Amino acid sequence: MAEARTTATLAGVAPALAESLGAGLPPLVVEAERVAATVMQGVHGRRRSGQGEAFWQFRPYVAGDAAARVDWRQSAKADRLFVRETEWEAAQTVLLWRDPSASMDWKSHLSNTEKARRADLLLLALAALLLRGGERVRLLPSPRGSRAFAGRGALPALARALAQQAEARLDADLLSEHAVPRHGRLVLFGDFLQPLTEVQAALGAFAARPVRGQLVQVMDPAEETLPYDGRVRFEGLEGEAPTLVPRVQDVRALYAERLALHRAGLADLARAAGWGFTVHRTDKPPEAALLALWMALAPPMGA
Repeated sequence: MAEARTTATLAGVAPALAESLGAGLPPLVVEAERVAATVMQGVHGRRRSGQGEAFWQFRPYVAGDAAARVDWRQSAKADRLFVRETEWEAAQTVLLWRDPSASMDWKSHLSNTEKARRADLLLLALAALLLRGGERVRLLPSPRGSRAFAGRGALPALARALAQQAEARLDADLLSEHAVPRHGRLVLFGDFLQPLTEVQAALGAFAARPVRGQLVQVMDPAEETLPYDGRVRFEGLEGEAPTLVPRVQDVRALYAERLALHRAGLADLARAAGWGFTVHRTDKPPEAALLALWMALAPPMGA
């Protein structure tokens, strides 16, 4: 009888395991910096119009622009009016969270990394980009009154904090008004395989608030394709009862349909809250996911 077995490697981390995890962080930081540097080669900063002093661009005058914003010298060179735009210089706070549930610690034979490790890599690589861009970064959960990480040299400290962080499931308390600044941005990494009602309860509070975010669903390729055949016993990581499927190939189409419906539900919930939603598979290069995420965060906070 074929079996698909999974084990929770980091749930309920013991002190010795926590120490070994901490010892493995430097390579993860190096890898995150490498991924961030690769993305940066094709990105020229997060420049956008806003309140600052550094010149960004000239653009044609449109009805409603204040006369004080017209650049008369540039306008004199043409037959139309031009407005001088400056680059947004106000540092913003981006809050990052990675799902601590045991299901994130799984990987199949189709991938060489656990979902949790890939999520950590994406989180740290995104943090590296944000810190290079002058943004502030905080982890969720974050003790009240704690300071955000800032500056390019803050990434190792952020990685250590991530390794030592207490587990916190996605719920309304995690994303409470006290935990998230009014104009902060959030990026949540997880598999989001829990019931949609739980995700809805967590995101619902932000539907009417100027807080925007991104849901990044990190999935193992086997969770996408169900590549097993024959008699398979599936064992859950979070207290679920084992499920014995006599012929997995007979339920593959139904499984794909249910997964598609669940993912569409996640996308709808994110859209209703004014958030973005992306999917990343652990057998795919992290650079593409990071670039998409970076570009999604580029618009101003109020957009």
